Amino acid sequence: MSSYVLTGADGRTYLAPSPGTLGGYRRRRIYGRLDCPSALRAIAAGGYVRHRVFFADEPTALAAGYRPCAVCLPDEYRKWRRSG
Repeated sequence: MSSYVLTGADGRTYLAPSPGTLGGYRRRRIYGRLDCPSALRAIAAGGYVRHRVFFADEPTALAAGYRPCAVCLPDEYRKWRRSG
């Protein structure tokens, strides 16, 4: 059985039996889709990977203090900006 390292609502990592549905960047505390063009460009350029985190879902990412990505989650980003 495979294990995946996810970040919980408390910001701590834990092992999970299934992969996360969202990826994040720890340094800027941003989360987004796993196919985010911005994140994929950063990874292709050789950066970002050391600070990558994964979340089971959006409520967990928000609870951990991360914000939505403006590139791949523009609607969620606008809502987050209005609420802040």
